Amino acid sequence: MTICKYWYFTSVLCLFSINLAASSDLSSHSTTENKTLVIKDKQIITSELIHSSGEEIFSNNHTVSQQYQIAKGWKTDIANNVQGIQYLDKLAELYFTIGYSQVWQDQIAMAEFEDQLYLLSLTKVSPDLTRRYHNLKRYRKSDDWRYYDVLATDTLFAYMGFIEAVQKKGNLWLFGDIPPTILPLPSDGFIDKLLTSHEQQRLRNFIARLKPFDNEYTELVTALNKLNEIKDTRWPVFLFKGNIHPGQYVNNIEGVVTVLETLGDMTALEAKKVRTQKRKYLTGPVLLAVKRFQQRHGLKSDGVIGAHTQQWLALNIKERIRLLALNAQRMRLWSVKPDTGIVVNIPSYHMDLWLGGERVLGSKVIVGRPSRQTPMIDSDIQSVVFNPYWNVPHSIMKKDIMPKVRINRNYLSSNNYEVLKGWENAQKIAINSIPYNLLSPNRFPYRLRQKPGKKNALGVFKFNFPNSQAIYLHDTASRFLFEKHDRALSSGCIRVEQAKNLAKILLEYSGSSEERFNHLSESKKTRTIVLGDSKNVPVDLIYQTAWVDELGLVNYRSDIYQYDRDQGNNSSLISAYNY
Repeated sequence: MTICKYWYFTSVLCLFSINLAASSDLSSHSTTENKTLVIKDKQIITSELIHSSGEEIFSNNHTVSQQYQIAKGWKTDIANNVQGIQYLDKLAELYFTIGYSQVWQDQIAMAEFEDQLYLLSLTKVSPDLTRRYHNLKRYRKSDDWRYYDVLATDTLFAYMGFIEAVQKKGNLWLFGDIPPTILPLPSDGFIDKLLTSHEQQRLRNFIARLKPFDNEYTELVTALNKLNEIKDTRWPVFLFKGNIHPGQYVNNIEGVVTVLETLGDMTALEAKKVRTQKRKYLTGPVLLAVKRFQQRHGLKSDGVIGAHTQQWLALNIKERIRLLALNAQRMRLWSVKPDTGIVVNIPSYHMDLWLGGERVLGSKVIVGRPSRQTPMIDSDIQSVVFNPYWNVPHSIMKKDIMPKVRINRNYLSSNNYEVLKGWENAQKIAINSIPYNLLSPNRFPYRLRQKPGKKNALGVFKFNFPNSQAIYLHDTASRFLFEKHDRALSSGCIRVEQAKNLAKILLEYSGSSEERFNHLSESKKTRTIVLGDSKNVPVDLIYQTAWVDELGLVNYRSDIYQYDRDQGNNSSLISAYNY
């Protein structure tokens, strides 16, 4: 129900004597409706209400409307003394509905709300909510409770609107897009829940439910809080020249040790020993700590302090806090450890399959390169295709294949491509019959399809899930690419190293026997196996550049698509593609 409907369920007090916890008798003049509000013995009484009976008020919608206009005037008067109030009409409705009672009386609710705003402010995603957080801290000390109360309620509307917006998959405020100056109002249903919580004196529960309840979110916030305790730590300045290999001299080894100790990759005892012995070379505990550091940051754990390692060493505490805060907010969109589902974390080049709360498969993956990014999608795996054809997307045909055909007409036949008349017509066209002038990226009038086999780009297995961008998981014939450390190499789809094991587990989960799987794998025929509605497996393609692993260690990954950039200066924190 809307606020207006909700009003009929509130106390008649909101029309006869409107409660305000004012500290003394005073008069207030509404600039909107020229109505005098007398605050007497902590009650607001209007002249019209003094001379009206309850029956008259309930039967006279015009009088109710007048009282609502008075409420708007009351809000406007307060807004003139409080910075940043934006939702005057909705505030007037709410306070009129609850009889002008104080919303924020629960200290626990206030502290929880301010904590959530603080965490969001660390992301630098919304300048509006950041400003509101600092204003709330200032108005908390005001002698007039109305200033804090109205601003906090107005800010709660903005925060609720933000939460609803980011939970829509099309919204990319947590991935580089800048929110509007005025955030959208929350839905009526969301506000109804707020009103119900206020009526039941359960505001603290309502506020607590505004944050993600995943353990992964809690772990990230805990890690963030630990860093926050040392946020003013002076960070070393590094001036590395080239790569530093194990055994070589390190010019600023004290700075390296400071970072490794501060971030937990080296114990205090180890760091003290290195300093006492005045070691200057990349050996012993320093080398081991560098390898641990590299592993947590998704780098090749070889102990070489190269460009990637150097940039991560230079990333200071405050920037790391922002990165953790940003990724904590992303937990509103997904879980990195679902009960059942496939999670592909794009910047970590990794996929996990969970069934019944247990991780049953992990695999390296290859994702889209920065110029052809893999999108964030949530869907369900509905079928597994054995020995698939590859219907070449028009963009890949134009950008990748036809330039090669222009040079070598035999490229199509030698790589098992078929030329079909069109997407609606599967009539085959003889390659040799196509005039040379049509073998051009911009003039080729047909579509391409690659036949199953060893050269097929999709390999032996393809995993279909509904989406509007023609993205899917698949095997690959180019398995050597999984040996690369940075695997943003595809045209958008996800290549799975453990594709055969994934197909086997999914078929067994759907009720197929191992014998049937083996038979389908050995066959050269193209077969599509539908998993069945009750056995569809959720799939989430996510973008998480920081999380806490099973050992309690914070992991970071390079921002390959530059989604982590600070909107304030429009620059990326860390990118594997910006040197």
